[in-house]
Amino acid sequence: MTGLTFLRDNGRWLAFGYLLTFFSGFGQTFFIALFGGEFRAEFGLTHGEFGLIYMLATLASAALLPLVGQSVDHYQIRSVAVWVVIGLSIFCFAMAGAQAAWMLFPIIFGLRLCGQGMMSHTAMTAMGRWFVARRGRAVAFAMLGLPTAEALLPLSFVALSSWAGWRFAWMAAAALLVIVALPAVLLLLKSDRHPKGASSDGEMAAGRHWTRAEVVRDPLFWMVCAGILAPPFIGTAIMFHQVYLVELRGWSLELFASAFIVMAAVSVLSSLVMGSLIDRFSASRLLPLVLVPITLGCLVLAVLHDPIAAYLFMALLGLSNGSTFTLIGAIWPEVYGTRHVGAIRSVAFALIVFASAAGPGVMGGLIDANVSYDVQLALMSLYCLAVTGLLTLVSRKFGLRLFVGDTRI
Repeated sequence: MTGLTFLRDNGRWLAFGYLLTFFSGFGQTFFIALFGGEFRAEFGLTHGEFGLIYMLATLASAALLPLVGQSVDHYQIRSVAVWVVIGLSIFCFAMAGAQAAWMLFPIIFGLRLCGQGMMSHTAMTAMGRWFVARRGRAVAFAMLGLPTAEALLPLSFVALSSWAGWRFAWMAAAALLVIVALPAVLLLLKSDRHPKGASSDGEMAAGRHWTRAEVVRDPLFWMVCAGILAPPFIGTAIMFHQVYLVELRGWSLELFASAFIVMAAVSVLSSLVMGSLIDRFSASRLLPLVLVPITLGCLVLAVLHDPIAAYLFMALLGLSNGSTFTLIGAIWPEVYGTRHVGAIRSVAFALIVFASAAGPGVMGGLIDANVSYDVQLALMSLYCLAVTGLLTLVSRKFGLRLFVGDTRI
């Protein structure tokens, strides 16, 4: 099946995944952080205080995600998606009307749970369950929504906020969700897709389907998590404190916002390439490669202070995001089966949300403590380098397990 034939035959399901990941942007750090300066000025917060609020709200959303996330195993994807879109729009409206610092906690909690959490989780779970032979390509296409959002939302909403104020920008985000996202979900997803060769319940008849309880007792699961949590921790921390970064380097916020386009373009290409590679080689065999780009990105940002560093770092971050999140979408159903993939992904995704919460809080505290920004970046790079060795071992273990069918390996 060619790429064009695949898109033609599965267009509405792929478009559904793409739109969900695109509109998840309103709950992602790169979007919320655009208004960090306004929030701190409006409510009298320091970098560390705002980072703490953001961290606690995101941690709370991560704690709830395993419970809420398993809903995709028990209810139609369409129904879950509708409620998630409605919830995200409500919290965008709430942000537009926030009047006190304490209100940021519940609002950010809702944005993170509905946006980064459930909207992305629903899209990736659907792709992993609906596709088998072309799972990598399906996940890659759905993931293109996020770099599209990263390319379009920062510049457009920075301009909108400059013209009409940050509150109006959040009202516009809510309106887009209600006017565009909600009707699109209802139109595109009239029924779930069943993979070819599936049994009557929509599951592949062959292979073992792990339960969530079995997965959390598997040491390899936690080793993989030690690796895949690094990009969200690092990327979210840097994006969240982007105002501090541009002030420290003497760059403009507009320059850094324009670098999102580079990140988005590279993320699109890397996602598509990774999707094809996954279908050819398997996600588990490609696992050791995922941290190489973010390792290099941290080093570039630490040693190079020229404005060109913003574009180089964002290119490497895009390479990391595109390849990592495409691989994450494919590896869980590949190694643990599809029947309980919603529950399994919810645990892994909760950990990703936890990492994205810890990043801004930890970096904000270190900034307030006057710890060198370059030292922080160097330590992040060293961690990624060390965990790459661990992921190489895990990849070999997964390969043996899938080959001989022995879950003890």
